[in-house]
Amino acid sequence: MPDDEAGRLSGTDHERTAADLAAAVSQLMRRLRAASPQGSLTPSQRTVLGRLAGGGAATTAELARAELVRPQSMRVIVARLEELGLVARSPHPTDGRQVLFSLTEHGEGAIASVRHSKHAWLADAIAHRLTPDEQRALCDATLLLKRLVEE
Repeated sequence: MPDDEAGRLSGTDHERTAADLAAAVSQLMRRLRAASPQGSLTPSQRTVLGRLAGGGAATTAELARAELVRPQSMRVIVARLEELGLVARSPHPTDGRQVLFSLTEHGEGAIASVRHSKHAWLADAIAHRLTPDEQRALCDATLLLKRLVEE
């Protein structure tokens, strides 16, 4: 609720809004994961696949830094993805001690399938659960969320 004539929120309102938004985003992420056909993959494995899809080949150390996990933990994740045929290793072009991991064709297909399922579920929910005015409000809110996460 705005607490002054200019429509500004109080610090308490900001905190409540932040908590409500974080909870809603968390619930949305759970629903999107549930809509995904790659249920056998852990969230960490899906994240690594997504990172490789968006950023290209990477070393285990680079992936670990990006995901804020220990290199040993990332090695376990990447090893499982390799066993599943979703990633493949290749020699680093300039450092013979390192190995690069990249998506295989099977991995690219898995990522595309996951994304399609998530987007289809969300598009259907928006179309069938929200009124046209709510759909427009969500579009506006999406732009605001993008601004919040810009660096």
